[in-house]
Amino acid sequence: MPTVTMVGGGQLARMTHQAAIALGQRLRVLAESQDDPAAQVSPEVVLGSHTDLAALRKAAVGSHALTFDHEQVPTEHLEALVAEGVNVQPPPQALIYAQDKLAMRTKLSELGVPVPAFVPVAVAADAVRFGDEHGWPMVLKAVRGGYDGRGVWMPETAAEAETIARDQLAHGVRLLAEARVDLKRELSAMVARSPYGQAATWPVVETVQRNGQCAVVIAPAQELSEDLAAEAETLALNLAERLGVVGAMAVELFETHDGILLVNELAMRPHNSGHWGMDGARTGQFEQHLRAVLDYPLGDTSALAPVTVMANILGAPEAPAMSMDERLHHLFARIPDAKVHMYGKGERKDRKIGHINVLGDEVAVVREKAERAAHWMSHAVWTDGWDPHGE
Repeated sequence: MPTVTMVGGGQLARMTHQAAIALGQRLRVLAESQDDPAAQVSPEVVLGSHTDLAALRKAAVGSHALTFDHEQVPTEHLEALVAEGVNVQPPPQALIYAQDKLAMRTKLSELGVPVPAFVPVAVAADAVRFGDEHGWPMVLKAVRGGYDGRGVWMPETAAEAETIARDQLAHGVRLLAEARVDLKRELSAMVARSPYGQAATWPVVETVQRNGQCAVVIAPAQELSEDLAAEAETLALNLAERLGVVGAMAVELFETHDGILLVNELAMRPHNSGHWGMDGARTGQFEQHLRAVLDYPLGDTSALAPVTVMANILGAPEAPAMSMDERLHHLFARIPDAKVHMYGKGERKDRKIGHINVLGDEVAVVREKAERAAHWMSHAVWTDGWDPHGE
């Protein structure tokens, strides 16, 4: 059976390893540390940096495909691996649009895909001029890197924009300026595509952000018209084909109040907005990603319940005195239908340390249960005041 190498030892690689076990495959991971979430569980770990070509080569030896749990690998390293015969999926010429936000915005504009107004920022004055033209507040983004709200600024004045831009540019950070969208909500359309060209989408989901970080995912997105849902899925399918994507891809979308969809970000790997499918879809994103990069026929992506809600377990400001094991014990006693996925990560404020999926029929009921369970696991406090040691 094939071996797949995944660059990065985070929770996405850890959950891909679970899927690989079920399929009889081996997942080798390139991890920074033996304590990384995937390195804790995978039998094949190469320790090294994703910026080190020698480490990448070592991890790739004998593998049937090399793929990613993050987008931070230098493009020139990937091109070198491809030239040496490594099956890199998604290929670097596609991955660049998930690595480089300016390249992505430019390419999508060329394809006629709606995106927020944007310009590259070469000097601080570019940011000020853009804000004056498009209104304040506006958005400044690091062209590469940045996630969960990092590498994104929302200056409200020209002076603030100039200060941020000047500082970041001085530190060698490439920037782009973007119009701030008056949005109704954020959606995600996930798709997987194989080298053969087969592609499959999951139901479009709503992502709820807190402090620039995904906190809750509602699958499917509620009160989304069939036409808009079909438009989002078609957009994801077309982008996957035209960009040459192989594997899973999340197309993060802004839905405006007048029903227009704008592409915000692309992620060419399993994604937080797809975690619901581990329990809520016939084929989850981790298995599908493996199928896709190995060019297997893709799996059925249909939902298993009218609604699934995923709630991230985010570290509390201070880790509770109660052990995680005891918290899990109480959670299972009170909410036996909660599906828990822990990442083997230490607790710290706002860190994603796990997630919980709950399936059901009514979105309000399911969402409350999932969020209550996730808050309990991170804070050891029930949001409804229930005392686990009471009568």
